[in-house]
Amino acid sequence: MNKFLFSIRRLFAGSAAGWGLVIAIAGAALFIPGLGAVHLFDWDEINFAESAREMLVTGDYLRVQVDFVPFWEKPPLFFWLQAAAMRVFGINEFAARLPNAVCGIITLLVLFGIGKQLKGLRFGLIWVAAYGCSLLPFFYFKSGIIDPWFNLFIFLGVYYFIRLTAPGRRGRGYRQAALSAFFIGLAMLTKGPVGMLIFLLTVAVGSGQWAVGSRSRQSTESRNCLLKAAHWKLTGLFAAVAAFTGGFWYLLLWLEGGGDTIREFIAYQVRLFTTPDAGHGGFLLYHFAVLLIGVFPASLLALPAFGRRALRGEEDPEVRHFFRWQRNLFWVVLLLFTAVTTKIVHYSSMCYFPLTFMAAWTADRVTARRIPLRKTVRALLVSVALLWALLAAALPFIDRLKACILPAVDEFTRGNLEARSSWYGFEPLTGAVLVAAVALFFHYLKKGREGKAFACLASGAALFVTALVYIYPLQVEKYTQHAVIEFYRARAEEENYIHPAFRTYAHYFYARRTPAGKYPGEEWLRFGKLDRPAYFILRKDSAAVARFLEETPGAERLYEQNGFVFIVRNDE
Repeated sequence: MNKFLFSIRRLFAGSAAGWGLVIAIAGAALFIPGLGAVHLFDWDEINFAESAREMLVTGDYLRVQVDFVPFWEKPPLFFWLQAAAMRVFGINEFAARLPNAVCGIITLLVLFGIGKQLKGLRFGLIWVAAYGCSLLPFFYFKSGIIDPWFNLFIFLGVYYFIRLTAPGRRGRGYRQAALSAFFIGLAMLTKGPVGMLIFLLTVAVGSGQWAVGSRSRQSTESRNCLLKAAHWKLTGLFAAVAAFTGGFWYLLLWLEGGGDTIREFIAYQVRLFTTPDAGHGGFLLYHFAVLLIGVFPASLLALPAFGRRALRGEEDPEVRHFFRWQRNLFWVVLLLFTAVTTKIVHYSSMCYFPLTFMAAWTADRVTARRIPLRKTVRALLVSVALLWALLAAALPFIDRLKACILPAVDEFTRGNLEARSSWYGFEPLTGAVLVAAVALFFHYLKKGREGKAFACLASGAALFVTALVYIYPLQVEKYTQHAVIEFYRARAEEENYIHPAFRTYAHYFYARRTPAGKYPGEEWLRFGKLDRPAYFILRKDSAAVARFLEETPGAERLYEQNGFVFIVRNDE
């Protein structure tokens, strides 16, 4: 076995193409299998998949819709990707999540290429490991949400601007300016003007930093490059490319009479930044906590790179330049979404790029024995690993704790917890793998084998998050949405009306809602003359359910399952 591994290592030593192939295969093996193993989760995953499905149903790829009415919260690029996957693989969970798995493979290859160009092959591989083996970044590539593509486009837009303003840059910079604008335009076409906002804030912070910086030769050269990038030709090129790429959809929509959709879209973006939307509020340091715990282990390894002496000993001006811009990007995103009133976990996911870069920076320096790993980082690695291990070990015991939990919760939650799961019994071992990986990490650090130490940590984290993704969502879903989604799926082929008495998008996607299945509103379903059965789904509340049945003529209770009550009304 050792001879085989040595042969593989020798084969790919120094070969960027060879390592790129390995990374692509590894990414495909990690991110693609199991995409369709569990239902899409409400709200975002199902919301986005439903918009893509309705594009296929209506043949209208210009307007984003949900329930066949304009959905003005997001531009269409990600839905186009999902619709294309559904066209090939069918309307299912696998197709809805496949674009992000592909994004994961591309992201790892991008990081490898940039890292290799910046600091060499080893650094490129370390950056790939830091990103691909951290918990939330890995998980998002197995999801059906917009952010992985949005983040990649923003990162590439900032990257080419960094190249444009790099010390010692040759040429006039038209290519870098055009590529930067192109990717920022794609970001706007994916999630809206927040893409341009993040870019402009990062540029503003970086420009201000060098405007008041030291008078060293490197700082002077950086300022000169920024001034060159601000030349009217480059600025005009950037504006034209970004406007065309990010704005042509809005123009087409406007020409087809979609002005109201555009105005609603802008109003939503304003509301998103000023009020808690969709019930997603949170405490001030919400995103700090999410990144620290959720991007383990990269978040902890990155901590030394935030210090004042992080660049000490680095003589390459291009590397120093890139480092500073990555740190600026991190703080811009983190502080921006800390200020935003709406708190959703993936809002700060753009931080994964600079955060994992700084983790790779620390790992590279520790591996090269240029710096020791601080005691604070060591202690945090142990603490957070134990936290994740305890959570992974405790969750399967929820069935044994039901007797203690049920008296303290409401009827709906009680019904959720009555679901039957099928835990395998070995789930606590997943946490043990993570703890063992951290223990091996410290063991090899102590022996002076830093490279092997980080390899053990990355491998253990990858095994842990893989187990989490494959095992836990399938079981957790049984306590939450499984019963109601199976109800929708069972009625996808019949003509009916379905009305959940709570906010959800699941019945649109899983019951295969068509324009013919729309109805004027709940009052009409309850009291009007029906041409087909109407199904109502209520969360369990005995008093509310009894009142609904009493007040609704012809309503019959079908059954209840896992906290949901299913009711049907036929025309009298």
